[in-house]
Amino acid sequence: MEYVETEGDSVDEAIEKALNILGLERDQVEVEVVAEGRKGLFGFGAMRACIRATVRRPLRVAEEKGAGEQERMAVGQRGRGVVAEILRLMGVEATVEVKPGEAPEEVVLDIRSGAGGLLIGHRGQTLEALQFLATRIVGERRGDEGVQLVLDTEKYRERRRRSLEDMALRLGEKAKRQRKTVSVDALSVADRRIIHEVLRDDPWLTTKSLGTGPYRRLLIIPEGDRKRKESEKGN
Repeated sequence: MEYVETEGDSVDEAIEKALNILGLERDQVEVEVVAEGRKGLFGFGAMRACIRATVRRPLRVAEEKGAGEQERMAVGQRGRGVVAEILRLMGVEATVEVKPGEAPEEVVLDIRSGAGGLLIGHRGQTLEALQFLATRIVGERRGDEGVQLVLDTEKYRERRRRSLEDMALRLGEKAKRQRKTVSVDALSVADRRIIHEVLRDDPWLTTKSLGTGPYRRLLIIPEGDRKRKESEKGN
C-alpha cells in the first residue's frame, strides 16, 4: 500500500488514523491535506478533515527510483557478503542465499544454518537486529536505500506472518465479543503493520498504536458499526 486517505474531526486525527493503517511513523509519510474540515454553525455546514498519507521513499516501490532487477541483485549480493561476514565474526557456520522478496523492492537473504533458533531470537528480535545492521552497512556504501534487504531463516518470516494474522483475527473477535479494547504489547513496526492490515476492513474494529520507540503497544478497539456508517456517509 503506497497511500491512504482518511478522515477525522481534525487534520491531526486523520493523520493518526492513516499512520495506524500503514503501521508507520509520522516521518515516514508525506501528508497532503485534502480538506481542512470545519465545525459549521449550529451543526450545519460541518465538514470532516480529510488527508492523503503517502509512503515516503525508500519505503515506496523501488522501481519508482529506477531500481531494476540488476540493481536489486547487486544490492542482494553486497548484502549477502555483509551478512556472511557478520555471521563469521559471530562464529556461526552458515550459507546465505539471495532470493526475490514478496514485494518488488525486497531482496531476501535466506540464511541456512544449524543455529536458526539463535539467529531468530525472542520474537525475531535478533534477526531484526541483524537485518538493521546489514541494511545500514549496505546503505552507507551505496548512498541509496531504495532496495530493501529482508533477512530470513527457517521460513521464520512466513511463520511469523501467519501467527500474527491468526492472533489479529482471534483478538479482534475477543474485542467485539467482550466489547472491550484488547492490548497487544511490544510489537515491531512490521508486526503492527500486519495486524493493521488484517483488521483494516473490519467495520466493527479500529486499531491504534500507542507509545514511543520502535516497539509499541497496539490497541484493538471495538467500534460498533461506526466505521461502516462513516463510509456510507462519505459515499
